[in-house]
Amino acid sequence: MSEVLEYMPLLRSGLITTVLVTVLAALLALVTAFAFGLARLSRHRLLSWPAACLVEFFRGTSLVVQLFWLFFALPFFGIQLEPLVAGVIALGLNEGAYASEVVRGAISSRPKGQTEAAVALNMRPGLRMRRILIPQSIPAMLPPMGNVMVDLLKNSSLVSMVTVADLTFNAGLIRTSTGETAVVYGLILVVYFLLSLVISAIVALLERRYTPAPRRRPLFPALMGRREAVPA
Repeated sequence: MSEVLEYMPLLRSGLITTVLVTVLAALLALVTAFAFGLARLSRHRLLSWPAACLVEFFRGTSLVVQLFWLFFALPFFGIQLEPLVAGVIALGLNEGAYASEVVRGAISSRPKGQTEAAVALNMRPGLRMRRILIPQSIPAMLPPMGNVMVDLLKNSSLVSMVTVADLTFNAGLIRTSTGETAVVYGLILVVYFLLSLVISAIVALLERRYTPAPRRRPLFPALMGRREAVPA
């Protein structure tokens, strides 16, 4: 254990890289999710069909293969990506494809009366989506979107396969130097668990912020000047 403590700066550096990859990939995933999700809701086939094909492609192929293709195959076409950039793009597009279904499902589940009322007010589709449908869909998006972000955090360890010096990559270096396999990987298990708790806490705070609080019924309706009791 004392030998592992000597490598704490290396673990700290890997932790910073892991957080950086997770944050950047999460931002790309959110952009991808809303772009693909809204495109699939479009009535124009030139938007909905390509978006559907891309979503199924990224969901139906291995994240590892996508990562390797971006890093190892693109140079044959004259495009050389940095390891960190390739990792962020692969994670963001892959997780964004899953998250796009969250966006599409949450928006399409809104009551039709919302859309009909907006049409009656002569709102254009873009304004209707921006002012009514998306804000009302955010509470329904948050729990599954939180699951996607936790999954993104766990999959961020795959960037170590393209030489990104993240937490998992540096842990492997420490294990090779010290031989303390159980201690090293047990330690990063705890770190990943704590990071996932942070993401869950952020999602919980956002749920409190965007989910409307239920109306509280008075204990004694008669004292509140109501003639009829509130139904159970």
